[in-house]
Amino acid sequence: MVISNFASPPPETQGVLVTFPIPRVLLATINLEKRMNALPARACFELDALWKWFDEESELCVGIITGAGKKAFSAGMDLKEQGADYSKFTYASHYPATGFAGLTRRTGKKPIIAAVNGHAHGGGFEIALNSDLVIASPNANFRLPDVLRGTAALEGAFPRICRTFGLQRAMLLTLTAYTLHAKEAREWGLVLKIVPAEKLVDEAVKLAGWIAAMSPDSVVISRAGVREAWKTASVDEVTNLTLEKYADVLMKGDNAKEGMLAFAEKRKPKWVPSKL
Repeated sequence: MVISNFASPPPETQGVLVTFPIPRVLLATINLEKRMNALPARACFELDALWKWFDEESELCVGIITGAGKKAFSAGMDLKEQGADYSKFTYASHYPATGFAGLTRRTGKKPIIAAVNGHAHGGGFEIALNSDLVIASPNANFRLPDVLRGTAALEGAFPRICRTFGLQRAMLLTLTAYTLHAKEAREWGLVLKIVPAEKLVDEAVKLAGWIAAMSPDSVVISRAGVREAWKTASVDEVTNLTLEKYADVLMKGDNAKEGMLAFAEKRKPKWVPSKL
């Protein structure tokens, strides 16, 4: 574990192991293997606090989410916690505004990598759908089982599967509880890379380290631009929004000056923490 001088300690999490495998990278491992890494409501609020802390901690640039063991990334919400009686169920009591695991409706400002090992069902699938990069083990699979349970995937899955997969594939996933296996998920454009299970986290850390070596200001702003494009259909609107919000602060920032100076001097840049 790499220890950094954080401005404040990370929030406490029960059932989620938080480590810092290399500088500027946070790794959150859902550590509820006996429950298929299904999350109780409490853990969703704790993870919401963790990701907000991550976004504000200047020493961190990239987050990774994975599950303990090789069977499950996350089977979604812990249904056994609620019991058979859902008459008192409310979304506000089970999910923060950022959704399941603090991720399914998160906007945030820093990138999250999902390292999917095994089953990513329900909320687990929704985490992957809203992650910035997804890598998977060969046995990974993605599923929205809600039509089998009398529920629905209401934490952002519907618009995201339409945008990512198109109408026909989105309907297949939602109306039949179709299981999307790793190879097919890569062919459909969800998974970037398939990695042996024993090397999955190492590969995620390597990818995170690659990003963390870039200008933190540029990473935040580039991610924001791509995210905005994913949400809207207008090239001009996204371009104008990104320019208006970020152009001046980016180009006048210390990292832009350092990056261009390092290029001119033919050396590796020395980035400073982002102030964005």
